[in-house]
Amino acid sequence: MTAFSLLPALMGFALVTLFTPGPNNLMLMASGANFGLRRSVPHMAGVALGFAGMAGLVGLGLARVFEIWPALTAVLRVVSILFLLWLAWKIATAAPKAADAPDTKGTPLTFLQAAAFQWVNPKAWAMSVTATSAYVGDGGLWGVALVVSVFAAMGTVSAGLWTVLGQSLRRLLARPKRLRAFNIAMALLLVATLWPILAAL
Repeated sequence: MTAFSLLPALMGFALVTLFTPGPNNLMLMASGANFGLRRSVPHMAGVALGFAGMAGLVGLGLARVFEIWPALTAVLRVVSILFLLWLAWKIATAAPKAADAPDTKGTPLTFLQAAAFQWVNPKAWAMSVTATSAYVGDGGLWGVALVVSVFAAMGTVSAGLWTVLGQSLRRLLARPKRLRAFNIAMALLLVATLWPILAAL
């Protein structure tokens, strides 16, 4: 089958995987709540374009590296755990000031930080391997390019929606105690996403 004939299925897969809760979306919602949409744009772009780029490299054969050197899988799991714990701490300790205060301390993730996170995000690896193995078809490079394009476009929409969702909570979280509780809840949910990694150890 050609990649274009698989496009509806690919878009359905992207819709389900990109728009459902996961580490990226939880962090984007927390960023929207703490920093607003404008300041979170680099984070949003890093997630959408970082994952699309990762999917492209996986589609070009990067995943075979883990078949050649299985020890890299264990290394990736350890790095994933450490990075997710660091991100959870960053969210939990975000300044508990009024959500609409212009001088809120702390900074959202940068483009490079968000893009780098994709490489230690278990959900991102599962999505990219599944998408490129199931939906590239006989398209070769064109098939990979199609997968990258779909994930870049739909990922941008998903990242924007989750960030706007977080921003919409800013009035509700205007009190420091509420914002602190929200940040801690988001951090705990992010830590909970470690369970698949821990279960595989």
